[in-house]
Amino acid sequence: MFDIIFSPGKWQFQIKDVYWLTTVELITALFFCGGLIFIGVGTGAGILAGIIAGAIVFYIYHNFYNDQAKPNRTSRKIGQMLIGLSVGLAVKHDDLAAVSPQIPIFLLLTFLLLGLGVAIAYIYKHLIKTDYLTAIFATVPGNIGIMGSIAADYGKNPALVSLIQVMRFTAVILLVPLMVQVPINHNFADTIHTFTHSIQILEPIYLLKLSAVFGMTVLAVETGNKLNIPVAAFFCSILTGIVINFLPDILPIVSPDYFQLPAIFNLLGQLLLGLTIGEYWGINPQLSPKNIIFATLPVAMTLSGGLIVALVAKSITHWDWLTCLLVSVPGGSPEMIWIALTLNHHVEIITAGHLIRLITINMMLPLMILVASHLDGMKKQHQYQEF
Repeated sequence: MFDIIFSPGKWQFQIKDVYWLTTVELITALFFCGGLIFIGVGTGAGILAGIIAGAIVFYIYHNFYNDQAKPNRTSRKIGQMLIGLSVGLAVKHDDLAAVSPQIPIFLLLTFLLLGLGVAIAYIYKHLIKTDYLTAIFATVPGNIGIMGSIAADYGKNPALVSLIQVMRFTAVILLVPLMVQVPINHNFADTIHTFTHSIQILEPIYLLKLSAVFGMTVLAVETGNKLNIPVAAFFCSILTGIVINFLPDILPIVSPDYFQLPAIFNLLGQLLLGLTIGEYWGINPQLSPKNIIFATLPVAMTLSGGLIVALVAKSITHWDWLTCLLVSVPGGSPEMIWIALTLNHHVEIITAGHLIRLITINMMLPLMILVASHLDGMKKQHQYQEF
């Protein structure tokens, strides 16, 4: 969880340092979240506040205190677990049974989005005169941390990759709630009461159930990590929530009442997801005007590709436009599913679509890396022969 160096003084300092930084980020995020809720930004306030707070606090920390600091992956995993568990608990098994015949459609949309991503990578590669691998990592929709870390493993430009991925991700978080016309709660007092009430209902029996649920979730995530399941913290948490909803049918001794997480945990998950996105902004050294302008091009093309895929989905399915958009848009799976959960809008379809897309992209990534590396090798060999 922490980068521990076994030196008595430094060991204690690093752990306290991580706690201190995360605490400051969360307090700052809560401040911004309250302000966003006050002005009427109901849906998305938690993630947006986290992005703002993470960028500001981590930029100051990274540039003036510790220039070796890296974004906190643990915070993102905890955020994914909380949001994933909320999603899983909201999905009923009857809904999942209705989704299974649509798996071929999900695969078709995934390969279409992947094909558009490769085409965009080819265009971007020639625009900035970079290599195929860097262009693939930067433009193919995927997890921000995964794409940046793989780019570093291959000796490419992780800063440029994360810049484009973060810009795409942030653009989706900002634009999608506006495009789908998410209902806005203008009553600040009612919104705050929802979170404070969720703390008051934490009775001893409920706390025991909550501890058991969290224990099952952590165990599932650790198992998923060992099995190399993509984004295990998120999708194993979803599966845990779904299994918990199945328990009353499997075990008659289990109460038939559906278990739900208090709203305060959902908010915490949103804040943590936003914080880690903001930290990538705070650490990214590729923020010159020129790089931002060039990075805007693949981001715009990727978003346009998502809209094209959404139109295709609308033409071949009976889904409404909101469902097609949330299934197709190249944004973060936890965030898109969370928007669907907030709107109580076909969560099972959107969850299944993103699950299949992430698994497919992660399975195809080694092949794309192999092909891109081969093309880069051929280009270098051709340049060497010309020389």
